[in-house]
Amino acid sequence: MKRPDHLHNESGRENHLQLDDTRNFHTDNPRHLRALHCLMRRPMPREHLDREVGCSNSPELVAEFRRRGLDVPCTRVHDLDRDGKEIRRGVYHLTHRDRCIVRRFFRRRAW
Repeated sequence: MKRPDHLHNESGRENHLQLDDTRNFHTDNPRHLRALHCLMRRPMPREHLDREVGCSNSPELVAEFRRRGLDVPCTRVHDLDRDGKEIRRGVYHLTHRDRCIVRRFFRRRAW
């Protein structure tokens, strides 16, 4: 797992997002754009992301984001399935760094 964004580096100074981090991210895929809009609103379990985006394999969608430079961690949370059994459901969310990259991408895209 990667280090959280808010950690400080060895010199004690806070880590900042590098401009190069935001320049490399790009997508024109409509599913990617819908998924990014959803994840900017709130964290989402895989099933909800599938439904909102209109796909049946959101883990591959998230893997594509990761290949393009985003972190998009998956946090496992306790939940119950339809039979009342305990499960650990995966919930995708954007890190602070991811949010900065996506916001900058959407701003650039709007021009």
